[in-house]
Amino acid sequence: MSGLLTVIDMHTGGEPLRIVTSGYPELPRGTILEKRAYVRDHLDHLRKILMFEPRGHADMYGALLVEPDLPGADLAVLFMHNEGYSTMCGHAIIALGRYAVDQGLVEAVGDRATVNIECPCGMVRAEVVIRDGKAADVSFESVPSFLFARDQELTLENRGLENHGKISFDIAYGGAFYALADARQFGLEFGRDPVSAFVEAADQLTRAVQATTRLSHPDAEDLAFLYGSILTDGRDAFSDQPTRNVCVFAERQVDRSPTGSGVTARLAAMHARGQIAPGQARTFESIIGSRFSGSVASVTTCGPHSAITALVSGRAFYAGRAEFTVEQDDPLAAGFLVR
Repeated sequence: MSGLLTVIDMHTGGEPLRIVTSGYPELPRGTILEKRAYVRDHLDHLRKILMFEPRGHADMYGALLVEPDLPGADLAVLFMHNEGYSTMCGHAIIALGRYAVDQGLVEAVGDRATVNIECPCGMVRAEVVIRDGKAADVSFESVPSFLFARDQELTLENRGLENHGKISFDIAYGGAFYALADARQFGLEFGRDPVSAFVEAADQLTRAVQATTRLSHPDAEDLAFLYGSILTDGRDAFSDQPTRNVCVFAERQVDRSPTGSGVTARLAAMHARGQIAPGQARTFESIIGSRFSGSVASVTTCGPHSAITALVSGRAFYAGRAEFTVEQDDPLAAGFLVR
């Protein structure tokens, strides 16, 4: 690596976003999925430098802005985490909406600004509210999202968990695929049990589904992988009361926010089950108590699937900026993780 890696750090609902502002080489031209593959295959050492210790941590999340390929895109982004590269990230879209306005990448019209963000899963439009001359709340409308598999059952290995027997779950797509399960099946309760117990349960579910279920997406095979599992409080039917969930994704990484693509996946599943109607706004709460608002924006299709687009809203804040260096004689320069 030559030169500095510079970043701006933000968070959305407590979930970090490290935006790379310089230090990456120019990428070859191509589609966003081709750029994702190139970064994965040729520049993954930079992800580890930025995400791993001593500059990051096991739950760090990052965004690399790249040259857009789709017409009308204001910016394009590759998402990175402790395992690799995601296809969609709602908390990052919310942060990047504000970032784009603050950096002058788009202009506000009155009290609104629209930011078209090209993601590996497709174009996502963010709407930024301008309040007192400052970018504030951000909403995004998701790509078409759908319930992929309903009422699935698996028997999980009993590794440090109570004997639960069969676990019932859905698989839904919200820009990424998730397994959705009621945490109560694992004997877990939000506000009572430690995060580590949720991580163990969700990770066991993820690995079991990955081993037994083949996913597919009508747009691209690169989208057809299980990103993680979301454990919920089971309050799926529409209510004016918030519903709580925790998303465990990648390599046992815990989302501090309610998870934008996870909220989208939950809304897709809820709509398919008749539990929410278009326009009904639901509050989703994270493991730390931060909140997103979500609703069904439209009803559509995605290949053979009945689908929706979701409208998800939240706020992002700045946490700092940094310059990172690598000394050639540092034996730990490439990064490491300690759990």
